[in-house]
Amino acid sequence: MRALALLLASLWLVGCSGLLFYPEPGLPITPERAGLEYRDIELRAADGTRLHAWWLPAKAGVKVKGTVLHLHGNGGNLAWHLGGVHWLPEQGYQVLMLDYRGYGLSAGKPRLPEVYQDIDAAFAWLAQAPQVQSAPLFVLGQSLGGALAVHYLAEHPERRSALQGMALDGVPASYRDVARYALSTSWLTWPLQVPLSWLVPDADSAINSIDRLQGLPLMIYHSVDDTIVPLSNGRRLYQAARPPRAFQATRGPHVQTFAEPAWRQSLLAFFSAPQAFVERQVPATESATENLQ
Repeated sequence: MRALALLLASLWLVGCSGLLFYPEPGLPITPERAGLEYRDIELRAADGTRLHAWWLPAKAGVKVKGTVLHLHGNGGNLAWHLGGVHWLPEQGYQVLMLDYRGYGLSAGKPRLPEVYQDIDAAFAWLAQAPQVQSAPLFVLGQSLGGALAVHYLAEHPERRSALQGMALDGVPASYRDVARYALSTSWLTWPLQVPLSWLVPDADSAINSIDRLQGLPLMIYHSVDDTIVPLSNGRRLYQAARPPRAFQATRGPHVQTFAEPAWRQSLLAFFSAPQAFVERQVPATESATENLQ
């Protein structure tokens, strides 16, 4: 994934929501490279935009435990983000991976608010897919994808009610604050970080919507080592969210959480019993984070 910090730093030039996205056309690989069965899915957004997605069924012979809608970050396309979910089919979870408009094989250009139509198209497909109806449904939102999911679900309670839980990984709490952080890392932009960051559109940021996800169990992962979206973002989202929710500080680069077997097992435990899992977790405290350092 290209550095989210660089993309957000460029937002001050025009304050345009389209610059939140850094799509890569085409697909250099498919799930077949990872030895996975998959199916290409064509979706249509409400405005007629043609969208591409991958359907990864549960591994043959493994009992289906649930369905996961995966919403990836702002860079690349599906191929770049397969690493976050390729391990789920073997564990009994079928996955719908969505490419927003302008990404991979999807038509159009990504920008807000149009991208929310893409997420809605994915939910609509899941709502009618026969193989999904008897299994619990989850969202896994990584980086920008998690922020989009939070805002979308706050505005669409009917979609939220269909979910058993949502996991967030490395999600920016505020687009503006992450832009300010990115600007602060360069001596060229450091003196102007405050005034320039105010040109970044912030109304759709997750911090403004997460408290509206009443009753939806939330599992929030964020790495201590994240240099793109600092750890404070995950803490802020945890603090702003309503119970039931839990926070887990992790290690490693931005949204590389599930390269680590321990965090894979944590996510599987959350999926198996979302409400009970988050209620068992230790609150997000400074001391809990320090144990990872």
